[in-house]
Amino acid sequence: MASLESFSESQVPAELIISGVTKIHASISMLESLRPSKIVNSLFTQLVKLCTLPSSIDIHTLPPEVQLMRESLISLCGRAEGLLELEYSIFFSKFSYPLDELTLFPYYGNYVKLALLEYNILCQSGMEQPKSVAFVGSGPMPLTSIVMATRHMTTTQFVNFDIDELANRMARELVGTDAELKRRMKFTTCDIMSVREELGSFDCIFLAALVGMKKEEKVKIIGHIRKYMRSGGLLLVRSANGAKAFLYPIVEEEDLHGFEVVSIFHPKDDVINSVVLVRKPPMGRDEVCLC
Repeated sequence: MASLESFSESQVPAELIISGVTKIHASISMLESLRPSKIVNSLFTQLVKLCTLPSSIDIHTLPPEVQLMRESLISLCGRAEGLLELEYSIFFSKFSYPLDELTLFPYYGNYVKLALLEYNILCQSGMEQPKSVAFVGSGPMPLTSIVMATRHMTTTQFVNFDIDELANRMARELVGTDAELKRRMKFTTCDIMSVREELGSFDCIFLAALVGMKKEEKVKIIGHIRKYMRSGGLLLVRSANGAKAFLYPIVEEEDLHGFEVVSIFHPKDDVINSVVLVRKPPMGRDEVCLC
């Protein structure tokens, strides 16, 4: 069988992708810990490289056992990502100005590319400099908010929601070393399902890929946000496509009931997340505001 390297510039057969991902999943599942280490970093680097090779794999056609493996892998990826961000956030806290060190984070460049992509998509929708933005699932290293605030939305107020107080505490320390960012960025610890009226105050809401890793949970969160966000407001949801869906959950159009789809973009390069931008329709004459 041909090696994966021979397909670096052409479509990789689905069976090769599935075989490689299955082997890596087996190795990751045997690890005692997902904390960053030489072996953990190596396995996830291999996984990301494999899933970003060009392929036409359709996740929906996978057999049940592969679907179960994918669900397990997404959960493992989520846990490992959280531990990686926490470790680097703690590491950066040792510097007098940690924001200057962010390029040391292994996936920093990917965040920069994704933020630029998302900003360009928002600009095309007419949302260049929103007054207020919410990011749901910001984690201990709120890189998207930081990159957006410093490179693109330079006057915008950001509210970052995360269910983990430790993550928010580390994020506050990271941002707190910059007076301008500290003034424009707030961190709130809560389950987003408990946030209601405040959701109506944002021009745009970002939903992180790993908030709601199971389909039912994701749909419930999206429905809650839609109910309380302002009419005409934008919701940017991160999804995945093709083999990249072994790393992150997929958001389908049918999961976005009640929204107008503005844009769906699937990157062809090493940017992992797809970008789905939707708008809550303006209230009709017969509608009653539930806010």
